[in-house]
Amino acid sequence: MTTQPIILYEDDTLLVCNKPAGLMVEPDRNNHPNLLQQVKNYLKETTGEKLPYVQHLHRLDRVTSGIVLFTKKKEYLKNLSEQFAQREVSKFYVALTSTAPVAEALEATVLEHWHRKEKKKAVLVPEGTEFAEKAKLEYSIQPHGNYFLWNIKLLTGKYHQIRVQLASLGCPILGDELYGSTEAYQPNAIALHATKLIITHPVNGKEMVFEVDFVFPR
Repeated sequence: MTTQPIILYEDDTLLVCNKPAGLMVEPDRNNHPNLLQQVKNYLKETTGEKLPYVQHLHRLDRVTSGIVLFTKKKEYLKNLSEQFAQREVSKFYVALTSTAPVAEALEATVLEHWHRKEKKKAVLVPEGTEFAEKAKLEYSIQPHGNYFLWNIKLLTGKYHQIRVQLASLGCPILGDELYGSTEAYQPNAIALHATKLIITHPVNGKEMVFEVDFVFPR
């Protein structure tokens, strides 16, 4: 595994990476390699600073690949964090499944559930369940060889949200054994990729669109 981050964009304030599957975003108790440390090491080399400031604004699951946003300026952390909290950030994903939903779900464009995290897994529960929060996403589906390609706009950002919502339709993401997939994808990876992120630049107020081309094998 490379120790150099795959950088899609960088300026004085922002740094955007394309995280490979199998890599944590932040450190864990087992001291696994993580993207945050890779970015810190990169900034040490490029700036000469011993302790450069950098902070991720969101996370992806270890088994998920795709776009992760960092800020290099602590004074803009609040602005960017609030964009995520207020759902002003647009997040797009692609996923691959070996099954398609039943006709009724196939015709829909929105999935809406009540979601709750239980230990290291997400569950969908009835409305009114204690600690449950609404999970919502938009989607479209098209054939992709022997599989089905999902284009997803995430409207809320809950733990394992896409994984559990697709599994609820009988369509677990390829390789996602935790949520019922029986077909292998790649080692330490599931067929889920964060392909596009749209934010407002905290300095100049311009819309910033970060996108990475990604094609699943058929």
